[in-house]
Formats: sequence, structure tokens, C-alpha cells
Amino acid sequence: MNQTNMKYQTGAMGRRDFLRSSAMIGALPLLTGTLSACASDKGIGKNTSGTPTAISSRLPQRKLGTLEVSALGFGCMGMSYNRGPHPDRKACIQLLHRVVDSGVTLFDTAQSYGPFINEALLGEALSQFKNSINITTKFGHAFVNGKQQKGVQNSRPENIRQVAEDALRRLKIETIAIFYQHRFDPNVPIEDVAGTVKDLIQEGKVLHFGLCEVSPQTIRKAHAVQPVTAIQSEYSLMWKLPEESGVLSTCEELGIGFVPYSPLGRGFLGGGLNEYTKFHAEIDNRATLPRFTPEAIRANTRLVEALNAFGRTRGITSAQISLAWLLAQKPWIVPIPGTTKPAHLAENLSAADIALPPDDLRELNEMVSRIEIAGNRYSPDQEKLVGH
Repeated sequence: MNQTNMKYQTGAMGRRDFLRSSAMIGALPLLTGTLSACASDKGIGKNTSGTPTAISSRLPQRKLGTLEVSALGFGCMGMSYNRGPHPDRKACIQLLHRVVDSGVTLFDTAQSYGPFINEALLGEALSQFKNSINITTKFGHAFVNGKQQKGVQNSRPENIRQVAEDALRRLKIETIAIFYQHRFDPNVPIEDVAGTVKDLIQEGKVLHFGLCEVSPQTIRKAHAVQPVTAIQSEYSLMWKLPEESGVLSTCEELGIGFVPYSPLGRGFLGGGLNEYTKFHAEIDNRATLPRFTPEAIRANTRLVEALNAFGRTRGITSAQISLAWLLAQKPWIVPIPGTTKPAHLAENLSAADIALPPDDLRELNEMVSRIEIAGNRYSPDQEKLVGH
């Protein structure tokens, strides 16, 4: 077996096996010292102002532009949006505290998640750690009377400013670590968007500027006005468009970090879904996505089976393989897997210590290249909103 920076665990281990063993041993050493909603003393210190701060450094560090963060971040959307029924607020807060105690320093949310309630959840759970973590959020969708207008964007300068003020209030922080444009707005020049965020940075309300699902041309135009710290787009073993479109090479050229969302293919690469899985029609957006029809899931199960076969002799799960693959692509890539389950959290974060050697990466890439992915990631209307 090839040598790695972390010895592969011995024996086969699927996701169910991992969850079973994690439940038995308390969700792995990564997650020792579970925090209560009020934060226990274990794993938590205080800065000079008396605010509790996380002191764990168990995860490797990476840089998005000039911003140093943990090698794996945490996507918070699924705690209150687009992923079906979710745990109650207390359980979510406890899990978020556990994420902090595990060494994660990058937390991702957005105005549209809920809408609004995901930011409020993070404000309640994480504001006490604001001096030691980075909370990112997003602007750009249009709302009328608190309801999102499907397919309509609003990146007018006055709206960007209002979203920033509202986010700061809900998150209970003074500065947004990265303020992303959630989707490109064809009615507002990207230079005006970048200029508005530049003003917010100068005012101390935002630290860094980010963009989601945009083209290399848009990145360059924005970067010329206000340096872009991170691009957030879908990227995984199921979706490699950032490679093909030139986005990753543009990021490398300009010194911009990359944050893959849905690094586990909206949960599919974890291996827990099958053609009989039912998605809640109203609160789980996978019910509307072509890739999650029973026929597509049945066809794409070949990929999960291949990952399981790859991991069987290495003692790692399909989810860990998927995250380790992303981390191996570039040192400035920071995936943000999300979950509502402590055992899945332990499984995901363990991937930060798995270094796939060149021979294994070559084998993995060749294996995946032979599998054609069935179903588009978005509907035609949704796909129109990305890649500008």
C-alpha cells in the first residue's frame, strides 16, 4: 500500500459501519469535549475582553486569499433550509458548538437560507466565538415582504448595504468574514457590486469579498475593482465544471481561494441515498433536481459503489474519499460539507487527515472518469442563474 500522511484505517468501512462505530465510541476523538449551549470550559478559552473563544487547532489550516481558515469549513444551510426536516434549534446549537470544538473556523450561511433564520441560528450559537471563527454570508437574491422572488436577483448597491446591516444584526457580529454575491445580477454591473463591497470593507463591516457561481470573465472584472478572496461554486467528484470552465485556473492565477459547496453531491456521495429515498416536496430541494430522480440515483449508484470499492482496502468511506480528493486538488481549496448528525461530522472532518498519494489519486481519477453521471445538477431555469 502507498504511504500517506495518515495511515489508512485497516479493514472495510462503509458509512453505516462508521456511524455505528462512532456511536459506540462517542463520535471519535475529534469530537471529545462536547459543548453545551452555554459552552463548557473544555476546549474553550477567553480572550482579553472575556469573550469565549475556541482554542482547538486539530484541523490543518489553509488560506483563502489572505484569510487563514481550517482546511474544512462547515456549510450551515441544511440546518434550516433545502434539506428536509431538521433537528430542533437546541440540537443544532449543540452541533454547531461541537463543530467549533473540533477546530473548524469557517462557517457558511446566507440571507436566503430560511430565509433569514439560518443567520439567526448562527447568531445565537456562534456569536460567543466571533473572535476566533469566520462567518461568511451572502447577498443578491430579491425578496418582497420576506419572500424570495424565484429567479430574481437584486445586487443594487442599496440592497447590498441593507443585507449587510441585517446580517450583522442577525449574526450578532461586527464584521462579516466573506461577503459573497450569491448569484450574478445581470442588471447591475459587477464593477458596481465590487465597489459597494469595497466601501463596506473600508467601513469595517466586511473583511473580504466573494463571488458564487461566476465565470472567469466576471471574476477578473470584479477583482480589478476589489480583490476577490474566494469563489464559491459547486465542485465534487460528480461535478467538475470549475476545472473545465477555467474558474480554478483563474483563481490560481489571481491568488483567489476556492470554496466548493455540495462537496458530497448534496449527500449522495455519502452513500446513504438510494432510488427509494423520498425527498420532502416542500422543504428539500433535491425533490426538484434532475439528478435526484429515482432513475438518476439508480444510475449514479455506480459511482458510490466504485468509491466504496476504492475505500474498502484503505479503511475509508466514500464521503472521506470525496473530501480528501477535493483537498488534494489545490492547497487553496476549502470544502464546506454540512450535516445535522454528529457522527457524519466526525466522519467528514477525519478526511482532513487523509492524504491520497499520487498513485491512489491517479487510480481514483481513472475510475471516476469511466462513470457517466446521470441527470443535471439543476433544472434549466436554475442553471440559467449560474456561470455568468
